[in-house]
Parts: sequence; structure tokens; C-alpha cells
Amino acid sequence: MFKLCHSKAGKKLTRAEQKELRPAQILDAAFTEFVKNGYAATRVEDIAKHVGVTKGTIYVYFETKEILFEATIRHASTSFADIVKSEDTRTGTASEKIRSLLGALYDHLDEDRQNREILKLIIAEGQKFPDIVARHEQCVFQPLIDRIIELIKEGAAAGELKSDYIAFPELVIAPLMTLTVLRIIFEEAMDIDIKGYRAAHLDLLLNGLLAGKTGEG
Repeated sequence: MFKLCHSKAGKKLTRAEQKELRPAQILDAAFTEFVKNGYAATRVEDIAKHVGVTKGTIYVYFETKEILFEATIRHASTSFADIVKSEDTRTGTASEKIRSLLGALYDHLDEDRQNREILKLIIAEGQKFPDIVARHEQCVFQPLIDRIIELIKEGAAAGELKSDYIAFPELVIAPLMTLTVLRIIFEEAMDIDIKGYRAAHLDLLLNGLLAGKTGEG
């Protein structure tokens, strides 16, 4: 149950404090239900039961199931902008910064199951909610793509990296996103050496990006 009547210190919460916490409790419960059942099969009354409130209380905060779903995606999503920001202070060559950024992304997606579940929801329900897809792309992924472009330009200006790939920054993260989608589809049944996959991705990518390296088209 998501009903919280006491703080971590054991102090009983006031009615006002409980009311302040209620939207987050509802969104956490809604996320659990939407991931488990999908949008169509999720019932608002089941979300209310998780929180320990009535169905009507849910609608006090979120007028429709559609609004609740959209709010749940926003609430549960973590922008890659946070990772980009944490990596901005890195020093070294452009390729070293790309390696560090991708390492942080692998750690993030490997350790945080919630992000994979968000992607699962967006893949499954995106056709019904195109605004959610557009917002997720703009707010979650675009900061990452922008940073990758910056790093390739930085490396190209220094004569370290090829400028050819500036037009295709998505290629830098494509293997990582492929792995994420495969894990969404096959879940625990998928047996893959994540560490080895990560090393192979970085080796393939950086050997392709480095100036002076030649490849076949």
C-alpha cells in the first residue's frame, strides 16, 4: 500500500502534509499499475486501492485517466540532461568524454529498471499519446543528442574525430538503445554479457569515430 500516515521519523503526518504527499503517492501507484497492465487494462479504482483512497479522490487531482497517464510518465521519467550535466565537468579528449558519457548511460539504464519500464510504456502506448512521445524526445533524449554533437564537433576541431558523424549522433547511442529494447522485450529471459557488450560497443564506436581510421561504406 502507498498510504503514508507517518514520516520516516515516526511522527504522524498532519492532514495537510498527507494532502501534499497525495499526488506523488497516486502517481507512484499509477506507474505500478500502468506498467503491469498497460493503459487500457488499468483501472483507476485499482490505483485508488493501492493508495488507500476512493476512486473519486484520484479524480480530484487528475481529472481523467488520460491526464493521469500523462502525469505518470512525466513523474517517472528521468531526463538524460541530468547525466549530461554531471558529465560536463569531465576533462580530457573528446573521445574520452564520449567514453565516460556512454559509461554513465550504461550504468543508468542498467541499474534503473524504472527507465526501461518508462520506455516500455511509451513504445506500447505512444500511438495513442503522440504528445507524450514528442515531449519525451524533446525533454529526455534531445539534451543527450545535443551533447554528443558538441563532443563530435569538439573532437573534429581538434583533429581527433571525424566530422562525418555530426549528422548522425543517434549512431553513438544506437547499440545502447537496442540493448535496452531487447531487455524490455525479453526481460530476465535474455542472457547477455552486459559488460562485454558495453566494451564491444565502445571499441566499435571509437574506432569508427577516430580520425585516420578508415572504414568501408
